[in-house]
Amino acid sequence: MAAGDLLTRRVAGYPEAEPPWPLNVFATTGVGMMYALTNCTLYTGFEVLTDHALLIDGAYIRAILPPADLPVECDRFDLQGLQVSPGFIDLQLNGCGGVMFNDAIATSTLDTMHQTNLRSGTTNFLPTLITTSDADMQAAIAVVRHYRQQPPNGVLGLHFEGPYLNPQRKGIHNGAYVRPPEATMVAAIAAAGPDIVKLVTLAPEAVSPETIRTLCDAGITVSAGHTNATYDQALAGFEQGVTLVTHLFNAMSPWQSRQPGTVGAAFNYPDIYAGIIADGHHVHFASIALAHKLKGDKLFLVTDATPPAGTTLDSFVIGGQPVYYRDGKCVSAEGTLGGSALTMAASCSPPLYRLQPGRASVIL
Repeated sequence: MAAGDLLTRRVAGYPEAEPPWPLNVFATTGVGMMYALTNCTLYTGFEVLTDHALLIDGAYIRAILPPADLPVECDRFDLQGLQVSPGFIDLQLNGCGGVMFNDAIATSTLDTMHQTNLRSGTTNFLPTLITTSDADMQAAIAVVRHYRQQPPNGVLGLHFEGPYLNPQRKGIHNGAYVRPPEATMVAAIAAAGPDIVKLVTLAPEAVSPETIRTLCDAGITVSAGHTNATYDQALAGFEQGVTLVTHLFNAMSPWQSRQPGTVGAAFNYPDIYAGIIADGHHVHFASIALAHKLKGDKLFLVTDATPPAGTTLDSFVIGGQPVYYRDGKCVSAEGTLGGSALTMAASCSPPLYRLQPGRASVIL
């Protein structure tokens, strides 16, 4: 379920390749160019390895191999049983570190989000622009295009969450901007391509099949979210090219005995991936466990984080509404959830996972 899985690598545009892999954030001082991390448990995203070492050469992970096979000349660091994993990838991040991408569509905002992410092990993310004007969407495309031309950075592309949503399931989004697709803007998103726009969340019942196909044909991943689709409408969207659902259970037609809705369709369609917010407020942990049993590795974690993440901030504005951070939950005055204050690392903590509590990790 962690965001280093196959789906997030594919959406992010990472190769499913053999090493060497670029090393994003692990920094050392006073060591040579080549060193090894030993006596640890390695989580590769595909398997869990013990009695192996991680060989690092400059800015690259060169190999994973038994300690006996390490080069004699490399420095070795005994991690004394720590867990080592790839950096997290967050496919839905509205803001963090006191900033919100919708509020300030600028490279400085992306810098703040990236630096805040690094402190909790998230090395890559999709800055998420929620429902807004065409002008803001065009500005976000331009900012991300410019930012990605200046590596290294953690931005893998944009996530447009809206504006092509079902008003009945808009949640905290500003209803004044929820609207049907317009051909010129859809063409602009498609023209930006997957290097700039990785993911678009829309309500499949609120758009034409041509809109979905246009985005998919451009290489952009399309997700169903903020949708009131019937079971059949959701299945139709999947057939048209939708490959995942945004924040499973939240802002979508529920699974009921006579009306399975989008949730039921996602569970019953084996190829569909699903993001889920594991803060205990958006979804009960028992529901997360059930979803994992049904979806397996097709279920992945997202934060849906907002400005309080990584800070002591207790209020902010989203969708034109004041939102208050209290007792781990972001809510409007009317009680509507307004994102989260999660980090990816916190998503992987008890009570969701009760594996070896208290053991620290090294995030690469």
